[in-house]
Amino acid sequence: MLLEIDPERPRPRQINKVADVLRRGEIIVYPTDTCYGIGADIFNKKAIGRIYQIKGLHKSSPFSFVCADLRDISKYAFVTDYAYRILRRFLPGPYTFILQGSREVPKMMLTKRHTVGIRIPAHPVCEAIAEALGNPLISTSAVIGDGPVWSDPKEINEVLGKRLALVVDCGIIPAVPSSVISLVNDEPLLLRKGKGDVSTFVENGSS
Repeated sequence: MLLEIDPERPRPRQINKVADVLRRGEIIVYPTDTCYGIGADIFNKKAIGRIYQIKGLHKSSPFSFVCADLRDISKYAFVTDYAYRILRRFLPGPYTFILQGSREVPKMMLTKRHTVGIRIPAHPVCEAIAEALGNPLISTSAVIGDGPVWSDPKEINEVLGKRLALVVDCGIIPAVPSSVISLVNDEPLLLRKGKGDVSTFVENGSS
């Protein structure tokens, strides 16, 4: 089902409808500040398993997830004073930060090193969905295999609609990957240069 939502002024009733779908263990496509993402509640193992199937990925590759705000991040990851300053400066924004995961994170969301990738996209609809849900949701780009990341929600609905409960339509979003920065051990490391200014991390010796 395609649900059109104003990207600048989302209506609470619509956002609550999306959150209810996620609480039922369903899969959605939702907008971020970098691209459309395929999402589910991180505490629903069956839903996460279906996302792996849709994307054709092995479960050894954990997904990152979206939090509503910085307080949420401190619940699901160990945030040092240094990391907090970085997060406060760059979030919300087009960045994925790698941090040491806490016990609150489901095991299947952790890497072998017990780290997690966390996002707070600068997109009103995405932020509102995460806040209404009350839990983080999976953050993985709307792409299958080696194909391109879809920018048009209507195209996503045509191709994946039968495997999804809901596609949130906020118009076309040119797909640009997020920049990925590790803050593990307070050693900033640029793992992927994508959208957003990363000069701070390059100056710190990252590559």
